[in-house]
Amino acid sequence: MILTPLLTVVLASLARLTVGQLDDQGPINFDAEHNATSIIGTWSSGSQAVSTGPDFCDPAKLTFNYPKNTGVSFSFSSDGFFEVARSDPTCITGVIGWFHGEYTLNANGSIHLFPFGDGFQQIQDPCAAVSNFIETYNNTEYYRGWRIFRDPTFGPKLHLFGFDGIPVAPQFRISETPSMFPTRLLRNNTFVTVSRRSVDGDDEEDLARRESGAEAVLRQSKLVGFVVGAAGLLAASAVSMVL
Repeated sequence: MILTPLLTVVLASLARLTVGQLDDQGPINFDAEHNATSIIGTWSSGSQAVSTGPDFCDPAKLTFNYPKNTGVSFSFSSDGFFEVARSDPTCITGVIGWFHGEYTLNANGSIHLFPFGDGFQQIQDPCAAVSNFIETYNNTEYYRGWRIFRDPTFGPKLHLFGFDGIPVAPQFRISETPSMFPTRLLRNNTFVTVSRRSVDGDDEEDLARRESGAEAVLRQSKLVGFVVGAAGLLAASAVSMVL
């Protein structure tokens, strides 16, 4: 008679640990009410103009195919891989980026994204001294919570909440099969490139027309890097002579 109530208390405690976990959005219950469907597949926000996969960019050439509208797209595979595509060519600053890697669905309802190391993004700001540059992007990202609801018109809708609790734009699943590049390192990541805007503005271009500008950016950055490196060597030599 004593064991039965004791066992009941133990089981109740375990249930609170496994089912009653919390994130910033409330209780985490991995059931149909919490998540109407699996997170596996490709998701896209808004007009669904942005999607992961080879139609968005070429990681080997460091180029983007600019979508018609802004948006974000996440893909998740069943074996633990992810891919993210973002495009926000708003006035004045435009940012477009891509990265991929491995993800974990944590017990507290959060998500970690761990990049492979070959992600990149292009930032364009016509009002800045440096108007156009491509840089590596390989930040580990943390999302405090996620929910999947079923929209009566568009079907499954994914809600992600960033590390600070701010929601990402809601995304609808556009494919149950994730559209992704091969789940491995696609390029050695050894660069940070910069392209400068001329003072008189002769090199200003419309953001959407610079789809294949990365190679020119790379060439310019190599020249700038050579000049800066040479100047550094001369300065070092002068200091050593004084000493």
